[in-house]
Amino acid sequence: MGCTRKGALPMGTAQHIERVTVGSGLVGMLGVCLLLGGCDRPKSPTDIPSRIPGTSADHVSPDASYDADWPRPRSQDRLGERRRMVEQIADYGVGDADILAAMGEVPRHWFVNEGEQPFAYDDRPLPIGHGQTISQPFIVAYMTRLLEPDADAKVLEIGTGSGYQAAVLNEFTPHVFTIEIVEPLGRQARERFAEHGYSSIQTHIGDGYKGWPEHAPFDAIIVTCAPDAIPQALIDQLKPTGRMVIPVGGVFSIQQLVLVTKERDGSISQRSMMPVRFVPMVPDNTPQ
Repeated sequence: MGCTRKGALPMGTAQHIERVTVGSGLVGMLGVCLLLGGCDRPKSPTDIPSRIPGTSADHVSPDASYDADWPRPRSQDRLGERRRMVEQIADYGVGDADILAAMGEVPRHWFVNEGEQPFAYDDRPLPIGHGQTISQPFIVAYMTRLLEPDADAKVLEIGTGSGYQAAVLNEFTPHVFTIEIVEPLGRQARERFAEHGYSSIQTHIGDGYKGWPEHAPFDAIIVTCAPDAIPQALIDQLKPTGRMVIPVGGVFSIQQLVLVTKERDGSISQRSMMPVRFVPMVPDNTPQ
């Protein structure tokens, strides 16, 4: 994820922290993401995409995409592992076919460090250096689902990290803007995007608390680190009818994943979706 952190969170990025009952069924497994509510369960295993379109090799060019007007890079490597990851996400309750297809299309191993490659498709966060992590696949899928992105949506991400979440958002829209405060991670993500052909993703190294006013307003904002309170700048940069997904809470408290919606009249509503644990969001206090 890549938000400057204080202290240590041993489990890395988002992690559900309790078992919960949804309807008559118990969702989740020991130590992994658990669904608290708000997601449709898949109707059957046939709802899971049976095919992951891709190029013939781990090679990407600007036209390595399908049915899109912008580059959506593809790889044939590790397709079986990706499918198993998608099946697990569906088992947790994210049954949206477009979300599952996007998670199956994006090669997570492109965004994982060499030492973590054997675990690239495990449903858990992995270290990416500088005390940061790549988010576990379920939480990426769930937060993306809450945004309801489409091809016309302009999306702001706070916390680029490895670039994985931005790549998933790129499956839905070419208008992805992502900010990273940890400069080495920001540069590395920018290089990954260039290497693999994500030419439409726009990156910025800076303070996520300030958002990206030059490109505002945004139809959707996703934050991958937890402030104590929702930054006003992000609310201001959210377009009327827009949606923001953000974890809120302190390091040693139970954080809540919050869905923020802005009405046409500018009024704001908030809904807590589930308890989570994210690294803290810290402003850039570098003297100007």
